[in-house]
Amino acid sequence: MRPTAALLLHFLCLLVPFCGQAQSATPDAPTFPTTTAEGFAIPQPNPHFTFPRDHGNHPQFKIEWWYVTGHLYTDATTSAPARRFGYQATFFRQAAPLTSTTASPSAPPSAPPTFGDAQLYLAHMALLDTQTGRFLHQERLNREGWDAASSTTTLDVRNGDWSLRLADPADSSTTPALLLRGGLRADAAFTLTLTPAKPLVLFGEAGVSRKGADPSASSHYLTFTRLRTAGELTLRTDAGTEKLRVTGESWMDHEISSSQLSAGQVGWDWLSIHFTDGRELMLYRLRLRDGTADPASTLTWIDATGRTTRAAHTWEVIDRWTSPATGATYPSRLRVTTTDPATNQSVSLTLEPLARAQELTGGLGGIPYWEGACRIRDASGRELGSAYLELTGYARDLKL
Repeated sequence: MRPTAALLLHFLCLLVPFCGQAQSATPDAPTFPTTTAEGFAIPQPNPHFTFPRDHGNHPQFKIEWWYVTGHLYTDATTSAPARRFGYQATFFRQAAPLTSTTASPSAPPSAPPTFGDAQLYLAHMALLDTQTGRFLHQERLNREGWDAASSTTTLDVRNGDWSLRLADPADSSTTPALLLRGGLRADAAFTLTLTPAKPLVLFGEAGVSRKGADPSASSHYLTFTRLRTAGELTLRTDAGTEKLRVTGESWMDHEISSSQLSAGQVGWDWLSIHFTDGRELMLYRLRLRDGTADPASTLTWIDATGRTTRAAHTWEVIDRWTSPATGATYPSRLRVTTTDPATNQSVSLTLEPLARAQELTGGLGGIPYWEGACRIRDASGRELGSAYLELTGYARDLKL
């Protein structure tokens, strides 16, 4: 049994992760309502997380995702140069409407008794082969049950034969190894081990990442900003099958919420950067109908130890690309200007997609978005690192 079109559309509008704000101590943390009108929990300040439990499912919240993006490389040989790939592996959970508006935020809310309808699970996979420009993507949607599930005691989420889990389900450290298994129909498959190079980062003021003026538009946002990545990538073409050993770096977001958008927001832009000096940068830009950015938009630097620092920024579109599949026009090359906290000097970062056509066309619910592998250059053209960029709401406004 498939979900209603309205529920599916609502689910897909929530698919792409916003990034949170930098963690900071705030003596006057705002007061948040504890539940939504439906009875789902709203993130509260100063949460206490216990691992591995909090890597897992939080069913008292309506929306949750585990979102991995990264860059993979093969070793160069005497007969072939090194190859480069970008990949995305995302798992989403959304709770069905409650039967009562009095569900407790501290326990899983009750849901209709129909088998398998309590939770819906959507997953996206994508792979870019920069050598050929080939971009593969696939979506899956399943009800909770034998085809899709997520653990409430550890990180263990799956959708069909796609999965993301801890290598050791009982690992309580801040740098546990993760195992990722994904694929793209018969065209590609990968099995990767992801090992944190630095501890988990909690974005947000007092542990709450705000997405707008509405206090319910918020999340708990936990991120492994740099994951050393190694494994096997299998590619299948008309010419045969290739099995490639790959290494690289990945970024993983785990976001927990019950509402994300505020009124007037029509889409968002999200950027994560791995600099070659061991630092990272995260930027989210929540777009209003007039094209300006919501004040909740934030740029955050993450230093080599995992400490976060916010900085003001400007966003300039240099070039655009129009999708032949959907007709949506997306920013292509971008320039972000901000202050480097290591030097207190202004820096200009130019973002260049490794391929222009990296659009996921939204086959399940008609919500296209662009999510792609990029490189970063400074004002002199020197390459500074790798990035992933996400652009939503360009084909049509997102509405919740």
